[in-house]
Amino acid sequence: MSCHFCDSFLKSLLFGGIVLCFTSVVVDGQDARSYFRQNCQSCHTIGGGRLSGPDLKGVTERQDRAWLTDFVVNPKAKIDAGDPYALRLLEEARGVQMPTLPGMTPDLARALLDLIESESRLPKSEFAGLSLPTRPFSDQDRELGRAIFRGSHRLMSGGPSCISCHTVKGISALGGGRLGPDLTLVYERLKGRAGLGAWLSAPATPTMQPLFSQYPLNETELIALLAFFEQTAQVGGEDHSSAPFNFFLLGLGGSLVGLYLFAIIWKKRFRAVRRPLVDGSKIKGVA
Repeated sequence: MSCHFCDSFLKSLLFGGIVLCFTSVVVDGQDARSYFRQNCQSCHTIGGGRLSGPDLKGVTERQDRAWLTDFVVNPKAKIDAGDPYALRLLEEARGVQMPTLPGMTPDLARALLDLIESESRLPKSEFAGLSLPTRPFSDQDRELGRAIFRGSHRLMSGGPSCISCHTVKGISALGGGRLGPDLTLVYERLKGRAGLGAWLSAPATPTMQPLFSQYPLNETELIALLAFFEQTAQVGGEDHSSAPFNFFLLGLGGSLVGLYLFAIIWKKRFRAVRRPLVDGSKIKGVA
């Protein structure tokens, strides 16, 4: 009976280990899928063509997996070492260097490569990119995009307006926010409709990702912003306006007005206190 008990226990332990291992694989696969969606698809597609980064379909057939793992973990190290393939990727990206991704480890990099391999074998990957309409942008699209950027038209999801962190050339007398980069030429920098559309649908920066994962743009808003950014790119240049100086003047003017009003109020208050004192001293003098 003791042997039977041990045999049952070992079978249970083995089965539990298999289940645990299977669960771990599923979780890792899910993590890789979620990670790619949040951090990779703004620059890459799998079978949808080049964005700011290369199309990753079949990438493991073009380069050794060990090399790809090292590159994903630390792309800067490969580039700084003068690796020919890494330098070619940098040249094809017109100098846009792949950043070191948050929380990246060799195990996660290998899981991402497994995901890319499996998605590459599908007729169409879920990461093939957006299917944006190819029609020309209209004046109505551009006006709506400007209104969304300025915040005069609120996003359906309730997300923040662009102007709170960004500016574009000629947006207003006081300019826009300076927390993020100037977006005047972003349509050109991210290679047009497809590249910028992918970025706006899933921003990968640490500041924008937590915001727009909860408040995504709908298709109408996305098209409108693309139309607006295409227009600003055609204007060219960046926002070198006197907005900071204008803001300083506005603040100075407001301060002077406030001091003037304060002086008027205080003057009346001073007389209200001084007059009874003067009148009281006159009465005492007469007495």
